Amino acid sequence: MAEMARVIQQEHGSVEGTLLSITAEAVRLIPGADHAGITLVVRNRRIESRGATDELPRRVDALQEETGQGPCLDTVWKHHSVSVPDMAREDRWPQFAPAASEAGVRSMLTFRLYTHHDHLGALNLYSDAVHGFDDADDDVGVLLATHAALALVAAEQEHNFESALATRDVIGQAKGIIMERYDLRADAAFAMLVRLSQDWHTPVTDLATKIARREPE
Repeated sequence: MAEMARVIQQEHGSVEGTLLSITAEAVRLIPGADHAGITLVVRNRRIESRGATDELPRRVDALQEETGQGPCLDTVWKHHSVSVPDMAREDRWPQFAPAASEAGVRSMLTFRLYTHHDHLGALNLYSDAVHGFDDADDDVGVLLATHAALALVAAEQEHNFESALATRDVIGQAKGIIMERYDLRADAAFAMLVRLSQDWHTPVTDLATKIARREPE
């Protein structure tokens, strides 16, 4: 588990890299896990399939979005974890389960990954065998999800911080160009930038990027 934490820690700063390291460690540490993926529900509506070890998790997430039901969604909204011992005999999700079984899912184990602002997530493990997971796998999965949640939040915070710095820099460049071109002070240049963004119905950052790149309007 310490090795897992070290591997995930190395990926801080890259959200996608963190997600991929989480799922790779899940398959490495849990014997029954043949595939792994992460389901993110963005703004309480859109489902995103991230960090998948292969195509199967992406297919399962697509089925859940199509049917509006499934173990990953139940984990996000209702339970901290959900176990599916035999997908072919599952009756909790009458539309999803037969399609998932046909796609190749034999059993599943899912864990609520994190709740952060308007993003919700679940770590999903898939086995090619019926009854592919046991109680020990559940215990490891809980620990893995806890480490993963902390790492993912940290990665998102770092990514947001870097994005904020980049936004500040591009606005500063645009202000400098406006100041030079129109012989304005910094506050007047920024006011012009805001006014132009409102007049042209363009976000300030997008307009600043165009000006910094000296793109024609």
